[in-house]
Amino acid sequence: MIYWQVFGWTCFLVSLWLCRSPLGWQKMRTEKDYQHLVFASGIILFCLWALKAGISEGLDIHFLGMTVLTLCHGPRIAIWISVIPLTLMVGFGLLPFADVGLYAFTTAVLPALVSYAVFLLSYRYLSHHLFIYIFIAGFLNAAFTIVFHLCTVSTGYWVSGLHGWETILDNYLTLALLIWFPEGLLNGMAVTLLAVYRPHWLRTFYDREYLSPDR
Repeated sequence: MIYWQVFGWTCFLVSLWLCRSPLGWQKMRTEKDYQHLVFASGIILFCLWALKAGISEGLDIHFLGMTVLTLCHGPRIAIWISVIPLTLMVGFGLLPFADVGLYAFTTAVLPALVSYAVFLLSYRYLSHHLFIYIFIAGFLNAAFTIVFHLCTVSTGYWVSGLHGWETILDNYLTLALLIWFPEGLLNGMAVTLLAVYRPHWLRTFYDREYLSPDR
């Protein structure tokens, strides 16, 4: 198991290095409103990740929330924000320190990249319409991302030998049939509220394109 922990930490640290953003840090230092948004995002993410449920011990499932976080901050800042809930989870004894790297890579890094990839595909190939942004980039994006997350984690459990495939299939993967809609709904509602009341918080939302009168 220690090899997987080292692999996870390596992937996570490399991801943090590649996602470093000097402009983002400068904005953090100079804009208090942005500081509040970043820390509030981290606390909300902690609440979502801390509320776990599962049928079998060790095969817990929880909301991700990475899709709306990525749409708000972009993938690089979103990955860095995930450090906040990870630190809190370690501090409260909810996550062993040795498992942080692998947990972060599968729960934060990969979902952020997948969410941003889906957004880019929808932005490039679909009409720039508010409904498209909310339903495709928000709702369906989040639903697909959490299913991808569950499949990735399941593969990791199986390859590492922590759980047998039948146990994973019966006690973990089947939950994907239950969690994809709530995850999509949660992120879709959040994106809708932000697009209506706080569009400037959505880094990937462009008023001139999505709210143009001729669309």
